[in-house]
Amino acid sequence: MPKVLISDKMDPQAAKIFRERGVEVDEITGKTPEELIAIIGNYDGLAIRSSTKVTKAILDHATNLKVVGRAGIGVDNVDIPAASAKGVVVMNTPFGNSITTAEHAIALMFALARQLPEADASTQAGKWEKNRFMGVELTAKTLGLIGAGNIGSIVADRARGLKMKVVAFDPFLTPERAVEMGVEKVTLDELLARADFITLHTPLTDQTRNILSAEALAKTKKGVRIINCARGGLIDEAALKAGLDSGHIGGAALDVFVEEPAKASPLFGTPNFVSTPHLGASTTEAQVNVAIQVAEQMADFLVSGGVTNALNMPSLSAEEAPKLKPYMALAEKLGSLVGQLTTGAITRISVHTEGAAAELNAKPITSAVLAGFLGTQTATVNMVNAPLLARDRGVEVREVRTEREGDYHTLLRVSVKTADGERSVAGTLFGDQAPRLVELFGIKVEADLVGPMLYVVNEDAPGFIGRLGTTLGEAGVNIGTFHLGRRSAGGEAVLLLSVDEPVDAELLAKVKALGGVKTAMGLTF
Repeated sequence: MPKVLISDKMDPQAAKIFRERGVEVDEITGKTPEELIAIIGNYDGLAIRSSTKVTKAILDHATNLKVVGRAGIGVDNVDIPAASAKGVVVMNTPFGNSITTAEHAIALMFALARQLPEADASTQAGKWEKNRFMGVELTAKTLGLIGAGNIGSIVADRARGLKMKVVAFDPFLTPERAVEMGVEKVTLDELLARADFITLHTPLTDQTRNILSAEALAKTKKGVRIINCARGGLIDEAALKAGLDSGHIGGAALDVFVEEPAKASPLFGTPNFVSTPHLGASTTEAQVNVAIQVAEQMADFLVSGGVTNALNMPSLSAEEAPKLKPYMALAEKLGSLVGQLTTGAITRISVHTEGAAAELNAKPITSAVLAGFLGTQTATVNMVNAPLLARDRGVEVREVRTEREGDYHTLLRVSVKTADGERSVAGTLFGDQAPRLVELFGIKVEADLVGPMLYVVNEDAPGFIGRLGTTLGEAGVNIGTFHLGRRSAGGEAVLLLSVDEPVDAELLAKVKALGGVKTAMGLTF
């Protein structure tokens, strides 16, 4: 009989479900890492929330562990690469607390609009300052939504019920999906200029970090009110405080902070500032939902081998896994590549398998492509829910098979359609195992997609590679591998360099300043 340890406090329904499905379960919470290391070898599954840190040290002692289940979305407390190396599946419950988080954002919006925390404190102090707290109505106000994914769409629905006008900024929101949601798709600058309230519902990535920077906040309407229940780091907290102090920002409510627990934030005590201690998922219903879901998923995996909401494994049978595994790695890398290099709304993704690849089950391969692609935009995607998220965003997904062989024995091509046309990348497997990029937007190039990389499109001209190498050397950046392709002599060339450290904005600016550079970007795999 499989045996599971529940190491964090969890709703009793979880243990009940495990036992009903033939899984032995122990509920042992509050253990130190050393104490957990001493007992983890006895268990096939580990069910956690946010307190337990599943480190490499713990995984090294988890000799029987097959699955880690996180009751909730975030898996920052799990070393996923180490788990993958051990063959341990990591699952989460990405949609169990979406409604709760969305409702918290709406609650904070009301709190700002009517100054509820300050009014409560004043009234309980016996002051009765009726004329001090003059609020604003939400009706007819414009809500600016930064991020229109699962939680953002729920907020939009609730806001429309409050008779608000909703404008949304999300590079991957298609016009069709915007119409379906009842929102107006706008640029970030348009949102900043028009919104009376701004709420953020996007993951923290290199693209979204400080999306509300000092420069962005300066573009907002005077008196704007800002809510963040997503991730700390999306807002420049120092700039936010300056805006509140000056009166340009009418109010701000944060459930998340750059540093948590936030016990000494400079924002504390600032007028018109409301804060909560990361309560987005803290409702009875949400905690019951995620506990039930994680127990059901883990029990299904341990008893019958079913895989649901895994972050490091696709949904597939035991018979298919060995043959499909290298194709999964290739598919996810190609999806991530096209996601990082493509801007604007994507209306269609096509996954074309050719040769030996066309003989395989295409669904897991397509899911891996979508997971890689959407993983550049959201932290909650995996190979199971990626197709659903793509459909929710209005992205058409096509699968094409060509059984005949072309230039390669096996080939996987990923194409995306945007307003600017269609672009594609292609890859193959060397020795049927090693993923390799062989074509990038029509240019032949052979490259491994590993770690941080620098992507450059330039005019093919003598001396450019030398200038680029000098620039990187002066910046102290070490080159791991160097891959070059071009359309024709003197035409457009593409460079892909693996580097030892992520490429920062300062280095990109220096590369872009080199003569003949059309595009320069940092990539991560």
